[in-house]
Amino acid sequence: MAVDVRWATTDDAEALATVLCEMAAHYRHAPLDHGRATATARQWLGEESPAYPHFALAFVGGKVAGLASVAVAHPGIDLERLMFLKDLFVRDSARDQGAGRALVGFLAGYCLDKGIGRIDLTAEDWNEGALRFYDRLGAERHGQKIFLRLSGEALRTAAKP
Repeated sequence: MAVDVRWATTDDAEALATVLCEMAAHYRHAPLDHGRATATARQWLGEESPAYPHFALAFVGGKVAGLASVAVAHPGIDLERLMFLKDLFVRDSARDQGAGRALVGFLAGYCLDKGIGRIDLTAEDWNEGALRFYDRLGAERHGQKIFLRLSGEALRTAAKP
C-alpha cells in the first residue's frame, strides 16, 4: 500500500495527537489525554514557521501511520545546516508497511532541496529494532558526541542569571 508523507498543518492536529498518544504508551510514559494532546498539537502547529516545519506525518490508506519530529539548526563550524530528527515513530498498526522508510526519505529529500547537509538523530541503546532500521539506511554510528539533557531543576537553575 502506498505511503503518503507531508508536513503537518493545523488541520492535522488530531492526527498528530493520535500518534503522540500512542507513542507515549509505546515508551511506557503516563497516558496522554487525547483532547489535551490535540490542543497542544494545534498550538505547536500554529506557531511553526513555514520555512522550518517541525512535524512530518505519514499516512497509509488515509490513516495516520507515523510521525517524524525535527528541528533545523543553523551552521556551525562546517557552515552546513543540519536537521535533528528528535523522534521517528510508526504506530503498531502501521509497522512493516514502509512508513518509517517513507518518513526518512521525505526528510532526506527536503534536506537535499534546502541545502541541509545532514540529519543527526539519536536512538535508545535498548531499541534494537530502531538501530537495525537505521543501520539498513546506512546511518553511521557517530561516537564523537555524548547526548546530554537539561530538564527539571537543572533547566530552572540554568535559566537563573
